[in-house]
Amino acid sequence: MATRRQYVKRQTQFVVAVQLDLDTTGFTYKKWGDTQACKRGDWIVNNNGDTYTVDSESFARTYKSNGPGTYVKSAPVWAEVAAAAGSVRTKEGATHYQAGDYLVSNEETGSDAYAVSKAEFERMYEPLV
Repeated sequence: MATRRQYVKRQTQFVVAVQLDLDTTGFTYKKWGDTQACKRGDWIVNNNGDTYTVDSESFARTYKSNGPGTYVKSAPVWAEVAAAAGSVRTKEGATHYQAGDYLVSNEETGSDAYAVSKAEFERMYEPLV
């Protein structure tokens, strides 16, 4: 794999999100080639028409509100291009990816990881300068 680099979300990118702050044990759903799970307090996110959940602790550390129900990812990420297809464990389940997709993590250590298609990653992120 290529060297990991630090990226930031483009200024024009935001998500619409609602916290699952209900008396619930959460739910499971199919996405990214696997079963995902969320729990009370996690966030249901709509990112340019792509809907998924984000762990509450991860959301609190990496997003900030920029209006009613809208949020921007304020924390940088570390990413590299995948040399081969595979899967990565996430806080919600697992994400399967193809060669050329980006392996992304919210932490420099590589933890709090996920994968994003090449086209989507390059639409949403730019290298940190």
